[in-house]
Amino acid sequence: MKNTTFFQRFKSSALIYKHIYGVLLMCGLFSFLVIGCKTEKDSQIHTQNTVAIKLIQVNDVYEISPLGGGKYGGMARVAHISDSIKRQFPNSYLVMAGDFLNPSLLGTLKVDGQRVKGRQMIEVMNAMDFDLATFGNHEFDIKEKELQQRLNESTFNWVSANVFQKNGDSLDVFHSIKKGDSIAIPETLYYDLDAPDTSKVRIGFFGVTIDSNPKDFVYYSDYLTAAKAAVKTLQTKGSDIVIGLTHLELEQDIKVANEVPNINFIMGGHEHFNMLVPTKGATVAKADANAKSVYVHTLVYDLVSKTSNISSELVLITNKVPSLPRVQKVVAKWDAILEQEIKTVVDNPNEVIYKAEDFLDATDTPTRSTQTNLGVLIAQAMKESFNTPVDGALVNGGSFRLDDVLQGDIVSLDIFRVLPFGGGVLKVALTGALLLEVLDFGLAKAGTGAYLQRYGFDQKMGVWYINNEAVDASQTYNIAFSDYLLKGFDIPFLTPENPGIINIYSPTESEPAYDIRRAVITFLKSQN
Repeated sequence: MKNTTFFQRFKSSALIYKHIYGVLLMCGLFSFLVIGCKTEKDSQIHTQNTVAIKLIQVNDVYEISPLGGGKYGGMARVAHISDSIKRQFPNSYLVMAGDFLNPSLLGTLKVDGQRVKGRQMIEVMNAMDFDLATFGNHEFDIKEKELQQRLNESTFNWVSANVFQKNGDSLDVFHSIKKGDSIAIPETLYYDLDAPDTSKVRIGFFGVTIDSNPKDFVYYSDYLTAAKAAVKTLQTKGSDIVIGLTHLELEQDIKVANEVPNINFIMGGHEHFNMLVPTKGATVAKADANAKSVYVHTLVYDLVSKTSNISSELVLITNKVPSLPRVQKVVAKWDAILEQEIKTVVDNPNEVIYKAEDFLDATDTPTRSTQTNLGVLIAQAMKESFNTPVDGALVNGGSFRLDDVLQGDIVSLDIFRVLPFGGGVLKVALTGALLLEVLDFGLAKAGTGAYLQRYGFDQKMGVWYINNEAVDASQTYNIAFSDYLLKGFDIPFLTPENPGIINIYSPTESEPAYDIRRAVITFLKSQN
């Protein structure tokens, strides 16, 4: 679903954005962004017979700073929204529906001798006073020890009903360690809220995660079975309201909503585009990735009828939204670390280098399974990074780490976000026979990081072509490769020792090909 409706969803999102901007103008524009535009609904939620709850939802956030040259996103801006709401509504919860520890450009850097691996995100989320998070599939990209460090550093709660820590044949819940105490991450979590009549209203949460990232230290139980058991537990514990905090594909969320009774609402992640999907059961909400938007859900619980009403507002995070100073201070610290690193490759990380009229797709699944427009563009940049003729270019899809899209003004920093590991571009002279093996292997590995993004190649009726001519096994070809591919990790037989490799040219530091990011930036600037 995530891939088959890619452009349709962006078109849908654009229409929603247009509508929301109209609402912003009607409400005095940015007063709305701090929830200062009072609606009739808000004026009625404080009554003697009701309890009001605000749920502030983000999901799939990989970068702490604004993107698009500062035009959208930014966690300090989200913090301003959240802080403004929490000041007005005491029963407010800021939640993350998975995918935030990885991937990120900052996460690949070393600070004090250790890879960052999501530490910057935990620091920012702590400063934002997050209340609750669940695991996304990308949380398990990092090593078990690194994940444990992030859990220990978190000052917010985690919840998960179907993800367990595996040690050989034994299973346990994940834990955080605080001041020497081991604290289990619960399958369910609830909060008791004061009601005007001096009673309590209990809101319960459960979390479930897609099993798309198998790791030796992770066990996923069936998400639907886990959701049913979690909801039953919450009801047994007297929850008046049940909320799902999920990281599933939309079809799975809909299945949970329709097949698990007594769920009031689902806040989900995994898809990267905002949506509010009604079902026969609970409505499913997802915000835009990288905090381009947040969803603010207003839940009003009626103490007499024991029923709840939920309404949702999509709030765009743009450069018109102020940043919360205490959070911006943390973001600025990490920005300085990042800028110092990037300036070893380019002088100006925020220079606009290209204008993308269409969405450039760097989401994970397409990049690892089909030719994407961004993949082809990067491979073309690799080919053009040499002054002498090159026949084609190949780069492993696994080196693309953005899991997002680019559009409009592209800055140098965006290319670093796509290709955080860098590395050089090598010009390799190899036999056609070996080239055919490489191409076939890459195609067979669709769905994995070894799938190859290509430029200059095509396949028709099972025959590989290079520059519109069939690849000749007896000929020699000059191909631009990402240097990672020559290490034999993705393609085991593709190493300098292979007899099919005739020569390898490694670029000097003064050449664009010395760093693949510089090669892409140089090429994109030449297209203006």
